[in-house]
Amino acid sequence: MARREAPAAGPGSRALIVDVIRSAVAISRGELVDLTGLTQPSISNIVRELIADGIIHEIGSLDSAHGRPRKLIAINPASRFGIGFHLGPETVTCVAVDLTGGVVGREAVPRLPGDDGRADRLADRFEHFTAGLDLPRERIEGLAVVAPGTLPSGLRPELSARIGVPVLLENDAAAAALGEFWSRRVSREQAFGCLYLGTGIGAGLVFGGALFRGAGFGAGEFGHMSIDHRGRSCPCGNRGCVQQYASTGATVQAARKIPELRSRLPLDGGESHAYEAIARAAVNGDAAAYAVLDQAATCLAVAATSVVNLLDLGRLVLTGPGVALAGSIFARRLRAQLDGAAYSRHRHSVSVEISAQPRDAAGIGAAVLVVQAAVAPGHTPGRTS
Repeated sequence: MARREAPAAGPGSRALIVDVIRSAVAISRGELVDLTGLTQPSISNIVRELIADGIIHEIGSLDSAHGRPRKLIAINPASRFGIGFHLGPETVTCVAVDLTGGVVGREAVPRLPGDDGRADRLADRFEHFTAGLDLPRERIEGLAVVAPGTLPSGLRPELSARIGVPVLLENDAAAAALGEFWSRRVSREQAFGCLYLGTGIGAGLVFGGALFRGAGFGAGEFGHMSIDHRGRSCPCGNRGCVQQYASTGATVQAARKIPELRSRLPLDGGESHAYEAIARAAVNGDAAAYAVLDQAATCLAVAATSVVNLLDLGRLVLTGPGVALAGSIFARRLRAQLDGAAYSRHRHSVSVEISAQPRDAAGIGAAVLVVQAAVAPGHTPGRTS
């Protein structure tokens, strides 16, 4: 059942209405009045503008108890498209989505040596990717580029000038969270979190339909939450950071110290291939491989419980390449930890879910950043450096 939404404090009534329609899938104008608290004239005017802009459309009607059929409105998926690039350790993943967050195109290409977010290469990749999809250029709202760390200063204006559309920059974990929020049609009322497991560990938080970014776009450094103040040292200067125990790199290091795993699994190659070998063995019944992953999952669950307790999250999604093969191991451990230790467990449950597309989540989220900025301006200012 849909729940009443509070009027938007920042992005405004238009963004609120788009958010409610997005999460409801299909809704009538009268239901929008009930759920938003806005007046009937305000709803009528904004809906009229959104239909004129092609963002929403009427999709039919339902019988009403008062005799007059209720016209239903919904997001018009193909009226706008967003493009997202995820600069991963080994690949550049390119994704195009429609207004609902549905993927309409995807490709992954090797990341070239020295390619640290060069505007010329990204512009060439944008032109190649969009030309291959044959999307109407006037419907492409922009490009978002996401990466684990900070992208080069000046990339945004240079890249925008080269491709002729707006450019946004964001952290990959934060982008993945918004992508999961948007495509799952989560209500803007819900406190939503996403944990991104890869070579590092990040988090994205969505409150009121918008990413929470913090004072300097640094929110979500989940990997640097300490679970042991006397634990392993971390390059950040802290000790016991969960990233040192639960990231894919930490898991590979732990497995390489076990002779029986080294003897039967290909652990001496690249980190991503070694991790996949461990994860595949674990889900296929290898007890030693399972124990290594379960220990990583336990450490992740301890840190995640602190985040849930601090923010009173209601829904948590696990995503990233680290959960692509063995997400069930992490999800089971996290659910068990939250069931026994979440402070809110007596008031409400915390839903733990696994991403349907964990390897592409950051690229999808990047494209959704563009879509949200186009149809609900104010939610997505985008990082400028």
